[in-house]
Amino acid sequence: MRLVIEPGLASANYWRDLWRYRELMFFLAWRDLAVRYKQTAIGVAWAIIRPAITMLVFVLFRRLVGIERGAVPDALLVLAAVLPWQFFAGAVSESSSSLIANTNLISKVYFPRLIVPLAAVATALVDFLVTLALLAVVMAWQGFAPGWTILALPVFMLLAVALASGIGLFLAALNVEYRDFRYVVPLLIQIGLFVSPIAFASSNMPLRWRPLYALNPLVGIIDGCRWSILNGRTPIDPYSLLISVAVSATALTLGVWYFRRMERSFADVI
Repeated sequence: MRLVIEPGLASANYWRDLWRYRELMFFLAWRDLAVRYKQTAIGVAWAIIRPAITMLVFVLFRRLVGIERGAVPDALLVLAAVLPWQFFAGAVSESSSSLIANTNLISKVYFPRLIVPLAAVATALVDFLVTLALLAVVMAWQGFAPGWTILALPVFMLLAVALASGIGLFLAALNVEYRDFRYVVPLLIQIGLFVSPIAFASSNMPLRWRPLYALNPLVGIIDGCRWSILNGRTPIDPYSLLISVAVSATALTLGVWYFRRMERSFADVI
């Protein structure tokens, strides 16, 4: 059967259509959240339990390998990195598989397909906002009050959203054509967990390896979130931050470009 999609995807109308269909994005995000925690005993509390367990594992890892404690309690140091990482990992994972998960919707009606992976990123962002409650509890437990630097947290999270959206759009388009990426994406995320400064601070890296380590765009983003949450008590390297900004902007631009280029063929291939 040949599927025909209504015209209207011209570049001149595309972004206007994206705005017109914004309510669909909010609906898809709400639906994903409802389905994710449906029939679970503790519901949205899983959004807090997962980073809490990750934090405990990495704190235990720091104790076992004897990483020297700094001015900030280990639990806060790790949690301030776990939260942006978990957002990034969830956003990339969910957005990369979002088109495949909405096959029936994509093959039957017209709407800007960009809405589907962006809704998945929005879902991960809601989970991040929920996990801030865990951060508030741990900060209160440790007697640690945020300072003015907390105002910069949305800026660093905006970088994380741009990076996750760009990579997610690129992988979502690839996943339609090559289903191998269903297996590649979880592997890449698992590797990323261990090459990002979560269990340790970037300042723990040997000096000669730091320029190479800063090429990971998550280094600048995670260090920035840590600096913001921990009232500037952890350092932030302008070099790694500059790389994060450049890579995030490039990833978003290339992700949107590749997704738009492949979008016309989604309904025929999916």
